[in-house]
Amino acid sequence: MRERAISAAILVPVLLVVLALGGVVLAAAVALITVLAGHEVFRLLKAAGYMNFAALGTVLAFLVVLDAAFPKVLEGSGLLLVAIGVVLAAVASFTKVDPRDALQAWMATIFGALYVSMLSFLVRLGQTAPDVAAGSPFEAIGAERGWILLLVLAVWSYDTGAFLVGKNFGRTKFLTHISPSKTLEGVAGGVVASTVVVAIMLWGLGQNPLHALVLGPLTALAAQAGDLAESVIKRGAGAKDSGTLIPGHGGMLDRVDSFIFAAPVVTLYVIALIR
Repeated sequence: MRERAISAAILVPVLLVVLALGGVVLAAAVALITVLAGHEVFRLLKAAGYMNFAALGTVLAFLVVLDAAFPKVLEGSGLLLVAIGVVLAAVASFTKVDPRDALQAWMATIFGALYVSMLSFLVRLGQTAPDVAAGSPFEAIGAERGWILLLVLAVWSYDTGAFLVGKNFGRTKFLTHISPSKTLEGVAGGVVASTVVVAIMLWGLGQNPLHALVLGPLTALAAQAGDLAESVIKRGAGAKDSGTLIPGHGGMLDRVDSFIFAAPVVTLYVIALIR
């Protein structure tokens, strides 16, 4: 617990500084996180018995984030990068003598790259979200910082609410073969907490807080799904944590797993229904 508190005391201020600076600094931070998470996920996949080309997959994920930071350089370049990655991973698989090993390495490389590269939606959200309404409480924060902060606080509030409610009132277990500690009561508590936070953030950004009735639960459930998805990978690898990078917290992937699923969900909702 002491290690977790110390790590949080260091990481939270760093995150706030990155958010405050935004722009290129934010994109660079997301790219670094993606590389670290990519290193961990490819190691887990290998431990689970899935051969992969870790360096190639990590570079592909990094380039997808880079593309998100400069979306106007080449229209549709995200899909183009994925296509090139598929081709390169296929060519790399030719080095495997057994075709089954080749297919396994090819598929695992593309899966790992696309999985962690979904963190790029953290960058895309800030670029595509609507401007903060003039005169709104959070007008000074700006659109990029404000919408990304909404995502971050929504995920954190879900995790906190789910933990506190689950610990004190959790009785009904679910998906115990993936994560034995999860309870439906905890999920409900997390959804309520996330919805309240999203409503406050939407109000501060000059948007209709009623969107929180949909966006709050969607973000919360996506965050929970992201956490469970990483647990599937770790259980397949026989690992408790994705790594030891952050004392008391495990690896980088353990800290960002919820955002991998929540970021694209929030981005899609904002683009489709709020823009």
